[in-house]
Amino acid sequence: MADFTSAFWEWFIIVPTVGGLVAMVVLIQWLTRGAGTPKGEKIKTMGHVWDEDLEELNNPLPLWWLGMFYITLALAAIYLVLYPGLGSFKGTLGWTQVKQYEAEMAEAKATYGPIFDRYSQLAIAEAAKEPQAIAIGERLFATYCSICHGSDARGGPGYPNLRDKDWLYGGEPETIETTILGGRNGMMPAWKAVLSTDGGIQKVTQYVLSLSGRATDKSKAEQGKALFQTYCVACHMPDGTGNKAMGAPNLTDNVWLYGGSAATIEATLLNGRQGRMPPHREFLGESKVHLLAAYVYSLSQ
Repeated sequence: MADFTSAFWEWFIIVPTVGGLVAMVVLIQWLTRGAGTPKGEKIKTMGHVWDEDLEELNNPLPLWWLGMFYITLALAAIYLVLYPGLGSFKGTLGWTQVKQYEAEMAEAKATYGPIFDRYSQLAIAEAAKEPQAIAIGERLFATYCSICHGSDARGGPGYPNLRDKDWLYGGEPETIETTILGGRNGMMPAWKAVLSTDGGIQKVTQYVLSLSGRATDKSKAEQGKALFQTYCVACHMPDGTGNKAMGAPNLTDNVWLYGGSAATIEATLLNGRQGRMPPHREFLGESKVHLLAAYVYSLSQ
């Protein structure tokens, strides 16, 4: 239970909660007082008549129905004694969400930890050949990775396809594990301020298209080559094959993270790109990441 900023908010919860339970007990007793007809007397009506002779009688609620109301109220009172629900009162059982989470995680670790630990002793390439290891890795991927990379791991705009052999940072088993453990932060700077004059964006776009053997405006591509050699080679290398140490993509293979149309390449040059792969070391732990890396590695083999 979070600490309240003042005692007012604590009583703001306690008074309506307890008062509501008491009020319901009083309301039930008030509504059932005098209901029914003493034995031997004619049944009284409530004075409401429909269709000439259809009358509303003053019969009491069945005892089992009335008892359910009181049982519900009693269970609510017991709950408020055992569990937190009245301001900062923690309940006699001392239950908290954190304690329950930690207990469940400890139970899961005791049950499944030995399985993860057993496979963590294998090299990733060897684990990728184990059917059970791949099955576990696939479930981990579906739970934690499919929201970005897709359930089939083929990715989408801005999210790499993990089933081909094109890797921004390298597809070696240890590199994949490093990526999952520590995450990646990719950044393509915006060149709008530098290349917008004299059609520089369009010229570089045509040259980039030519690197993968696509039809281009040769005149613009030739002019774009000079601009590329001036501003882009630090990341993409002089031949356009990219620098895996920086996560700079290979521009010669016609595999595109955000799309390979001329308009998309121009948008990338103008505005840049910001890509982030979150780290999973603290969240999943190294043994789970090891299996997850084995599964991802198996996809491209």
